[in-house]
Amino acid sequence: MLISRRNMMKNCALAGAAVTATVATTASAADDETGITNEQLEQLITSLGLKPNQNEQRFDFGFKAALNEEEWELSMSAVLSQDGNTVWVMAWLDELPKSSAEVPRTALLRLLAANDQMGNGKFFAYIAANRRFVLQRVVETKNLDKDEFKVTLQDLGATVVETYDQWAVVNWSGDKSATPAASNDSKAGTGQSRTQSAGNESKFSEPVRR
Repeated sequence: MLISRRNMMKNCALAGAAVTATVATTASAADDETGITNEQLEQLITSLGLKPNQNEQRFDFGFKAALNEEEWELSMSAVLSQDGNTVWVMAWLDELPKSSAEVPRTALLRLLAANDQMGNGKFFAYIAANRRFVLQRVVETKNLDKDEFKVTLQDLGATVVETYDQWAVVNWSGDKSATPAASNDSKAGTGQSRTQSAGNESKFSEPVRR
């Protein structure tokens, strides 16, 4: 069968177009799978007016959360996954007591039960490197902007406040007298909101001040 020069050129052009389309589609898919960098994560945090301190791959920063006329100053961290597609956002909580006698099994079971109830991808975890509990959430970086990131921090901060009775080690001793006293102080007729804070120091010498 004879093929004219015109048909041959036409077929070559179609083949070239198909290859170009395939390459473009592959490149587009690769772009969709590419996450953000540490520099972009830092920019995302600073865009909210926060001042992060980089500790290797982790960005530490303070964040204020308010609930029921109480203002909490929380220590938070953000860690980017290796592929840049997800970021781990965590709020640092109390240190695990050194004595096992001070760690009631029921307290740990309450934390596990809370993991099932919180929803929205939030859960309690334990960081063995510094013996601290954290409340954390993993979010995708695709289309993540400062507004969505702010909502994530606010939601995490509000949950820290709401679950204080579960994670606060001071409540594990069996002496519940301290908790009602703190509640009474918050309801006193001072007209001022109380401030709770979780220190962002590297040694976490005083993580929570009431």
